[in-house]
Amino acid sequence: MANLLKSFTNSIKHWYLPLILGVIFILCGIYVYTTPLETYLALSLVFSISFIISGLSDIFFSIQNSKVVNGWGWYLVSGIFSLVMGIYLVSYPQISMVILPFVAGFTLLFRSFQLLGFSLDLKDTGIISWGNLAILSVLGILLSFMLLANPIFSGLSLVVLTASSFIFVGIASVVLAFDLKKIQNYPTK
Repeated sequence: MANLLKSFTNSIKHWYLPLILGVIFILCGIYVYTTPLETYLALSLVFSISFIISGLSDIFFSIQNSKVVNGWGWYLVSGIFSLVMGIYLVSYPQISMVILPFVAGFTLLFRSFQLLGFSLDLKDTGIISWGNLAILSVLGILLSFMLLANPIFSGLSLVVLTASSFIFVGIASVVLAFDLKKIQNYPTK
């Protein structure tokens, strides 16, 4: 059993990719907070770039860890979805304020559910801090639902919901990265 655990924990590759994605999502959230609503259309470029980078990173991570991570398929699906959304948003920069919150809301909702699933996998692995990731994931789910429920808010509320969703999903991705790092370092303790 110890050899099996050691081979599993040493084989998690590129644990830092969720960390990079988390930082990108947090930076996007901060950018949304600081961007006036009048320039919300310009956010489609920032979202597009973050979705493309996120998609490519998730695809790379899932392929590299397909033999050792149970939920690698979710990362692959998430990566493909994010990549397609990013390409779509780059292709149509004139996307309206109505469609952009839906794209961001569904993407953040999917990623939040994905992170919730990973938190339950971490629980099964015995990582004590799995609950932190679960709480952040649930917060991301709630904020994504709020964004999707009324995406045509005018004024600050749309910006606050979008930014908060990005920040919570980003923090959850950072927590996941450090939990994956703990799993990788587990045999050395």
